[in-house]
Amino acid sequence: MTSSTRRTFLKHTLVAAASAAAPAFGAPAALRYGRADKIRMGFIGVGNRGSQLLGLFLRQPDVDVAALCDVYEPYVLRERARVHPRWLAEVGSNIPRMGETFARPPDTYKDFRKLLERKDIDAVCIATPDHWHALQAIQAMEAGKDVYVEKPLTITVREGRAMVRAAERTGRVAAVGLNRRGSSVYQNLARAIPAGAIGKATVARAYRINNMYPNGIGIMQPEPPPADFDWDLWLGPRASRPYQYNIAPYKFRWWKDYSSQMGNWGVHFLDVIRWLMQEQAPIAISAHGGKYAVRDDRTIPDTMEVTFEFGSGAMATFGIYEAGGGGAIEGGEIELRGTRGNLQASENGYRIAPVGPGQFQEKGAAIEPVEYKLSGPENSTAVLVRDFLDCVKSRQAPLCPLEEGHRSTCFAHLANIALETGERLRWDAAREEFTNHTEANRMLHYEYRAPWRLDVS
Repeated sequence: MTSSTRRTFLKHTLVAAASAAAPAFGAPAALRYGRADKIRMGFIGVGNRGSQLLGLFLRQPDVDVAALCDVYEPYVLRERARVHPRWLAEVGSNIPRMGETFARPPDTYKDFRKLLERKDIDAVCIATPDHWHALQAIQAMEAGKDVYVEKPLTITVREGRAMVRAAERTGRVAAVGLNRRGSSVYQNLARAIPAGAIGKATVARAYRINNMYPNGIGIMQPEPPPADFDWDLWLGPRASRPYQYNIAPYKFRWWKDYSSQMGNWGVHFLDVIRWLMQEQAPIAISAHGGKYAVRDDRTIPDTMEVTFEFGSGAMATFGIYEAGGGGAIEGGEIELRGTRGNLQASENGYRIAPVGPGQFQEKGAAIEPVEYKLSGPENSTAVLVRDFLDCVKSRQAPLCPLEEGHRSTCFAHLANIALETGERLRWDAAREEFTNHTEANRMLHYEYRAPWRLDVS
């Protein structure tokens, strides 16, 4: 199925599902909303990324921010002066500025389940740590809310499939914040590359480079959390453990129980790569790396290389270099190498350079070089936000629906599992399981801490 056919199919499926679900959730949004009607929204997780999204939604004339939810009281009160001084000192740039202007003060909650009980809330934006996304999104859809959920979509493969099934079951609109889906540059390339702009693309690559040597996120001991921060609720379905200041806020990205840099950055670039190359999933994955140089408490590698092989006859590589600096791809953030040309691209533009004939080959018709740059600034996340709101009204599929977000997030999970096992793993995308490694299949999900439950069967 081509991407355009798949998108049409998803749109028709979603419209049909929304109509079927109407008796349970009230009139379809397309009937409820007129041009002047406002979408009443709740925000679950209003820290660093959540605040960025809150600001983008507040700029939309048809949004009414009805409620905010966070386990940290200063965040829901929007009072930066009350943030713990140690948080400000250690991760200050990732603490939201706050101070937004609301048409009327939103209601505030610590427990997201209380927010979801609100019958007057139409949609929610979820920007909590990765290990919370599945539970919160599924419960939101079951409560009749449309959902905008940040990337990476999940912390396990099984969670992602459960979210997709929940959307199908409830007929809710669910969008994933893989922001490059809103980029006009990549939207153009998603048409040009499959049409043969560089011939057959056989290799793609991208990197995350961030020199955290020597101290990384630091070495710390357990301590009591700030009094107005609910650590137990932050942990949620994950195992109970003492609080540390280099876990929350923000530094959870370097702890495998809560996130990973494959999920944080790899998902962005691998989503673009598979989109441009029209790949659904790899058939084989291998990974190498470890904690080679950075001295800190992280439980993920500071150096990692992963290779994905596709059944179509192509491969993609992604590297995480957090023990060194410098550039990787001149003039872009991703590179595709084809039989007729090479592409370097970013959200700001792209360059296609023709490649000449190699050994024993006669010179043929060469493609023309192409260079394109945006004429002005473009906020791809703002495009996704606007698209989500339009889809809430129209019941059309968003630019990045759950199935697409799930498929791209799986790349991160498969990479992390391959590194954990130290094996070349073979992947059955239809069954979503490994065909050559029993232990790897056990890593497709984990047992939630009571009382949290999720049906992933």
